[in-house]
Amino acid sequence: MDETTETSLQVAPQSWTVLRAIAVIGIALSLFQLYAAGVQPLGLFFQRPIHLGFVLALCFLIYPVFGRHRARGVLGWSIDAGLIVLAVLVGVWVPINIDIIANQVFPRDIDVWIGIVTILVVLEAARRAVGLGMTLIGAFFIAYAFAGRRGELPFLADWMPGILNHRGYSLERVSSQMTLGAEGIFGIPLGVAATFVFIFVLFGAFLEVTGAGKFFIDLAYAAAGKQRGGPAKAAVIASAGMGSISGSAIANVVTTGAFTIPLMKKLGYRPAQAGGIEAAASTGGQIMPPLMGAGAFLMSEFTRVPYVEIVLVSIFPAILYFGTVYLLVHIAAVKQGMTGLTAEELPNTREVLAGGWHFLLPLVALVALLVAGYSPMRVGFYAILSIIAAASARALWIFAVSGPTGRGFVALCRRGITLTLEALELGARNAVAVSVACAVAGIIVGVVGLTGLGLKFSAMMIAFSGGNIVLALILVMLASLVLGMGLPVTAAYIVLIILVGPALTEQFGVPVLIAHLVVFWYSQDSNVTPPVALAAFAGAAIAGSKPMETSIQAWKYAKGLYLIPLFMVFNEEIILGGPLPLVLWSGAIAILGLTAFAAALEGFLWRPMPIWMRLLLVPGVVALFWPDLMVEIAGTVLIGILLGMNWVQARQDKDQPGGRAGSGRAQET
Repeated sequence: MDETTETSLQVAPQSWTVLRAIAVIGIALSLFQLYAAGVQPLGLFFQRPIHLGFVLALCFLIYPVFGRHRARGVLGWSIDAGLIVLAVLVGVWVPINIDIIANQVFPRDIDVWIGIVTILVVLEAARRAVGLGMTLIGAFFIAYAFAGRRGELPFLADWMPGILNHRGYSLERVSSQMTLGAEGIFGIPLGVAATFVFIFVLFGAFLEVTGAGKFFIDLAYAAAGKQRGGPAKAAVIASAGMGSISGSAIANVVTTGAFTIPLMKKLGYRPAQAGGIEAAASTGGQIMPPLMGAGAFLMSEFTRVPYVEIVLVSIFPAILYFGTVYLLVHIAAVKQGMTGLTAEELPNTREVLAGGWHFLLPLVALVALLVAGYSPMRVGFYAILSIIAAASARALWIFAVSGPTGRGFVALCRRGITLTLEALELGARNAVAVSVACAVAGIIVGVVGLTGLGLKFSAMMIAFSGGNIVLALILVMLASLVLGMGLPVTAAYIVLIILVGPALTEQFGVPVLIAHLVVFWYSQDSNVTPPVALAAFAGAAIAGSKPMETSIQAWKYAKGLYLIPLFMVFNEEIILGGPLPLVLWSGAIAILGLTAFAAALEGFLWRPMPIWMRLLLVPGVVALFWPDLMVEIAGTVLIGILLGMNWVQARQDKDQPGGRAGSGRAQET
């Protein structure tokens, strides 16, 4: 599912012919990807161009030239038909001519011109599927490659600071860099999108059409619905479950939020609060193993760390994030005197498991195959086969016990085929935006490699931060927020890690894997940080609240997104491992620090906190992040004393006649 938000204008309906064309191309793309994943792996100069050709053709069919709120008309169809022909050309040119291209010392004129067409078509697809911001950033980097004394746009060199100047490159050089090698459009970002990402997006589509989403939501309600603020806690749990198969914050919001937000409002949460909680919880879906959006696959390619290792080290930080959101939700519920839902309003746990236990089998198979050492692409292929097998076995069992008939069996087979085709089409549709964004990210990667911009950006970052790692991380956070205004999370991560990764690792000594995790986590902040909180805006639409107020609530509940990466940097052993006592100590103080931060933020834990206690908790939290054992111990003691006092006071309130902890319903901060 793409990361853009639809306008409030009504989407013009597509004709039957167009919908059928989208279905046929989408199914063909998914079958091609399954063939490459499980039957016959293809070389990168076959897999990536063909994948891109399919995706571009789908993009121009799904997203009309003048927007989805207007009918195409004759002019629109003239433009889109031409672009679809060019998309096919882009997809087949390199595979057909690979032997000639590989043996040429200098590129042929025809290859250069096809390269120019490829760049322009990709930028136009990005405008439609991702947003104008992505296209402008890609165009900016192309212009930067030309902007040198020897380039196509030498006059731009006068406008660039000295540190950003470079020699400039010709149209022929830029075109060949972008499309005739593995360092541009057909580079690592598109390679990851065309292999691992697509196959797992397709896996998520199969889970979706077979009803796994409803199963996870019902299971979350059954587990947490009776507790205080039950629907909000169910939203956190459901978003974690959905995130493990979706990997898109906005997809999470619209899927789980349709159920959780109305119930949160019914229970007493304000509309903006309900939308903000759902947005914060759904954002965690992108950092929740095993999918993590496309992040885990890209990290594996960039760092050469096995995918399964990235998944394993990401589990504890993801638990910390969801635990923080869960605690903030609980505190808000206690402060406002909320109760849970009644047993009659909740699904029965046994009935939920009885009706959907088979959805757990593909996830178990997925994890088992990863641990066994299979490649992520092959794992995704087998996971898709397992969900088809599990759903088919369940359907056949129900059919067998309900009195089988010949006509019923035919209907069952038709439904199975229909759902399979629907999943194949849905997977292809959902992959369009990610693949197009990765193609433009390839342009950025190619220009950075050609001009040496990465090293120059690192030098600028060191100069601005004065060599201070905290200031450098704040700069990364701000840069990710700005990039997030126009880029999807995956693209923002790629751009940021290319630009700031060398500085973090080489100049500040941050281990490579931690640097990637930090940048990836910070790339999520555009989902929940005003003024461009895309997930919060989606939550606001469901909740019927003001978008900006909802985004402020989302920003408050998602504070772990900013603190946990800092903890990774200053406590490396929590990610990289080390002596067991040290790892356990780091894990314990991480939990304590986030608990204390939540209490200080809300002014409440077991009972309302006076302002002096909240102020004293802040230096205690800072001390836990300090890379010095004695300072960490001092912070632990301070926080322990303050939280202990709060607990004792709550017990005393409870023991008083007619008293209870948390009385007074403190005002929401």
